[in-house]
Amino acid sequence: MNMEFFRKLPIPKDVKAQYPISAEMEKIKAERDAEIAAIFRGECNKLLLVIGPCSADSEDSVLSYISRLREVQEKVQDKIFIIPRIYTGKPRTTGDGYKGMVHQPNPNEKPDALRGIVMIRELHMRALTESGFSCADEMLYAENHRYLNDLLAYVAIGARSVEDQHHRLTASGLDIPVGMKNPTSGDLSVMMNSITAAQHAHDFIFRGWEVHSYGNPYAHAILRGYVDERGNSYPNYHYEDLIRLAQAYADRDLQNPAVIVDTNHANSGKQYMEQIRIAKEVLHSCRHNADVKRLVKGLMIESYLEDGCQKPDGGVYGKSITDPCLGWEKTERLILDLAEAWV
Repeated sequence: MNMEFFRKLPIPKDVKAQYPISAEMEKIKAERDAEIAAIFRGECNKLLLVIGPCSADSEDSVLSYISRLREVQEKVQDKIFIIPRIYTGKPRTTGDGYKGMVHQPNPNEKPDALRGIVMIRELHMRALTESGFSCADEMLYAENHRYLNDLLAYVAIGARSVEDQHHRLTASGLDIPVGMKNPTSGDLSVMMNSITAAQHAHDFIFRGWEVHSYGNPYAHAILRGYVDERGNSYPNYHYEDLIRLAQAYADRDLQNPAVIVDTNHANSGKQYMEQIRIAKEVLHSCRHNADVKRLVKGLMIESYLEDGCQKPDGGVYGKSITDPCLGWEKTERLILDLAEAWV
């Protein structure tokens, strides 16, 4: 093989034993899990906001951001349920570049996966203990999920992973909501097939074990826009797109039909300021059609302390080093506006 095996990493069970969660942390997570599940079942009318940096790059700035989210959550708790994004792996279109905290705990130093595994667990633990937030992460590598599975509230499967068999089957064994993004081509049938697979039971190999999954009734759609063969971005969050998705659900026997609308990526053409307008348009669509209102469970927003993005060595505290994000002042105003508009 054309690779070097130079260090055996600890298995998730051993990392959890070294960095265990407390009974109080378990209680907070269980309470939040129950409320999130009620939202997906349609028993709770709150709007989910999966919100935060494109990619977690610094423990201090991410936690500072989340502490601000906690203050806003208290103001909108009757209308909005916030799930902070702590995305610790970063998918790369060509494979090159910063691949996330799990690979590089310090973006300006060499990769160190052992330190990265510990750091991402500690980061999610601190978010839970210091702010009371169980958070979201992307399942970039299915085999890594168990390093964090006792801490997470929500999992997203990205546009490049949604057609992968291992991601689909792993999602079928999770007991929290898993969002399946439409692929970069925009083919909704791929996303719907992924949701179907995740909601069904399966027998498969996972981390060296033969396992049986029972199906995940909270697997659902994430609309993130799409890109054509020339690299042009096209949105799929408009009223007509939501109606089309409602019909795609109606054509299949799936539990808890739901969508989270990703306001960035191809939906915004990576124009991060457009997220404000897109979020408000989605809520406008909900007010005009009961089927759309039942389908839309929330929004996914990329936001951080400072507007825009910078190079990894840019040095601006709380500014994204991957995709551009909304800064804090705009984020807070948007959350308050969304709470006022959600009925």
